[in-house]
Amino acid sequence: IQFLLRSREAGEEHYHRYKALVSPDQLPFIRASGSDRVIDSALNWTSGFAFASHHVYKPLLSVILSESANDTLDDKMCPNAGKSDEQDYAWLATFAPPIAARLNAHAPGASINLSDVYNLMIMCAFESVYLNAKSSFCNLFTQAEFEQLEYYGDIDKYYNTGYGQELGPVQGVGYVNELIARLTGTPVKDNTQTNRTLNASPETFPLNRTIYADFSHDNEMIAIYAALGLFKQATPLNTTSPDSNRTWITSHLTPFSGRMLVERLTCKFGGKGNKPKRTMTVETAEYVRIFVNDALQPLEFCEADSDGLCNLEAFVKSQTYAQNDGYGDFERCYS
Repeated sequence: IQFLLRSREAGEEHYHRYKALVSPDQLPFIRASGSDRVIDSALNWTSGFAFASHHVYKPLLSVILSESANDTLDDKMCPNAGKSDEQDYAWLATFAPPIAARLNAHAPGASINLSDVYNLMIMCAFESVYLNAKSSFCNLFTQAEFEQLEYYGDIDKYYNTGYGQELGPVQGVGYVNELIARLTGTPVKDNTQTNRTLNASPETFPLNRTIYADFSHDNEMIAIYAALGLFKQATPLNTTSPDSNRTWITSHLTPFSGRMLVERLTCKFGGKGNKPKRTMTVETAEYVRIFVNDALQPLEFCEADSDGLCNLEAFVKSQTYAQNDGYGDFERCYS
């Protein structure tokens, strides 16, 4: 229930933030991956958007991508990709034994194992969201132990579809190429996860909208971040010793109702030209900036300025991994 409410709140927020881009001829174009939960999130977003506009603007969910076909909003198109089970267990075996011992001492005969520790800790989060109040399960653990659980989530995402998985980033390539098409107003060029039939039609993949909203899964969002080059780490995440300076923190990357906003901005600036005195020329340039859960991203890979603005051309040029279909990684998904 809570994630649906947050989707509705996000729709309201995005209307207020971007209402200058909305008109009867420019409603958001919305897609969702074809699982019920993702579709429900998309529909609640549209409801929030319509409510915030006093029902003047009522965007519709235009495309539902089947998860049994080519789908850039799901991470099921790389059967040879590994999982994070080995790395997950390495960290679980590091931090969970003392917790299991303590719980078993207070509950003789319960025989709580390492997996039980993880599940009990997760119950704190899920029941708290469900109740919209702190769950009693939370009282079983200390703040330090929850920080250890947080690192379990970091390890899991990093080695599942993130940089720690050889075939993780390639699972975000198709979406990045769709993003480039939208930013540049040019047809999609991709030989990976994209649905070429849908992307070839202006009805199912228009290039002239001011707002696009796509609804996906957390694992796919991680792959998209990695394909773009966001949240790169100096060294791979250590499975037995967390780095307190890491920027790869799953609760910052894919929290409940997590989101990435990519903005294309046209900026005007004046400069003296070769015209008569006191005549100014006004020039424009296009830029890109990215927010992940409202945190402005630095975009070092395209030399963004202090405001996070990256020249559109430089941004496109920086996405060589996606534009080269993962340099053969997508073929490795099947060979």
